[in-house]
Amino acid sequence: MAQFMGPLQYFTPNDQTGLNQFEAPKTTDVAFDGLRVRIGGANTLQFQALRQDGASDNLANLGTNFNLATSNLDLDVQLHNGLRMHLRTYLSSRHHSEAWVKGGYLQIDRLDFISEGFLSDLMDKVTIKVGHMQINYGDSHFRRTDNGAAILNPFVGNYIMDSFTTEVGGEVYYRDRGFIGMIGVTNGKLNQSTIKSDIDTNPSFVGKLGFDRQINPDLRLRLTGSIYHTSQAERIYVYAGDRAGSRYYNVVEGGDYSGRLDPGFALSGFAPGGPVGGEMTAFMINPFVKFQGFEFFGKFENIAGKTNNETDTRTFNQYGAELLYRFGPTENIYIGGRYNLVTGEMANGDDIEISRINIGGGWFMTKNVLAKIEYVTQNYDGFTSGPRQDAEFSGFMLEAVVSF
Repeated sequence: MAQFMGPLQYFTPNDQTGLNQFEAPKTTDVAFDGLRVRIGGANTLQFQALRQDGASDNLANLGTNFNLATSNLDLDVQLHNGLRMHLRTYLSSRHHSEAWVKGGYLQIDRLDFISEGFLSDLMDKVTIKVGHMQINYGDSHFRRTDNGAAILNPFVGNYIMDSFTTEVGGEVYYRDRGFIGMIGVTNGKLNQSTIKSDIDTNPSFVGKLGFDRQINPDLRLRLTGSIYHTSQAERIYVYAGDRAGSRYYNVVEGGDYSGRLDPGFALSGFAPGGPVGGEMTAFMINPFVKFQGFEFFGKFENIAGKTNNETDTRTFNQYGAELLYRFGPTENIYIGGRYNLVTGEMANGDDIEISRINIGGGWFMTKNVLAKIEYVTQNYDGFTSGPRQDAEFSGFMLEAVVSF
């Protein structure tokens, strides 16, 4: 019966209507008439036909077959006027096949739980989020696949350096006439524990400034800049925080995160000799333009950091560009491409470059059902040893998504 209790306030739908909404909307026409519980979910399955080659003799001999199906369970609860809770559980994922909680948050858009109309003029523009949650660094995470939730990603894989982590913290947003400002702080930890480590983890800071406006019925413009900074952490998870696993199975590096890159600015307790802490500052700029059915999304990212064992700062740059054309009676069909490039210096001194091209399209059979097809090719240059040396993979991927 939860599905028939009506829509939620300040909520981004988990279907085609949620495309390009980015942050949850600040305006709503939904009246609060008591507690509402919404049960949602997402299920995704890929058919993989990839081949690979490289200097290493240890690359997997890839066949053509289905990957493990992934699935999410979402609970969204309207607790009070302008007060909403979100909780996501991964029922099946590549990295953890058992069910486990990804994280959640409490979102505050009204303070009526204190008293009706309390600071209403301020709360017309302010949103507060607190929880053990996915942080709002950059805009690319709004278009990424989150385990079973793949309906907002026009392609199958996420970016090579996948900026995603869940940490305990809070974010405060201010939005007015297209302007977006956000500042947040987290404890810098993915895995929570009160046991004190030999290496302290300082609070991490995240911020975003931008502009987003529908200029006219045909044209929308958005431009944001984001920062994530940690001065000291036992382990930095911003590019290693996705515990669901990558979408290109068993390529090059193997393991659950094959096809991705973590710059390794702080190593975990699995490192020889124990944890090796570090520091990192990352900037991301994201332009977004939609003109009628044409859609462009861009990404430039600069990441600088070092481990406590390093004297010099290492730098990585990531570039991304997506160009899509959506058409059909409800823009339910699209074709397009994505280019992704990462350059930087590894801890062993290798100056590396990883490039990926995706070409494909999709069909929203209904607003809740999406079928995708893509051709992907990825190349590794500059690695002097290991499975990434002179490696490449390419081929076709099919993906089916059900999300509600």
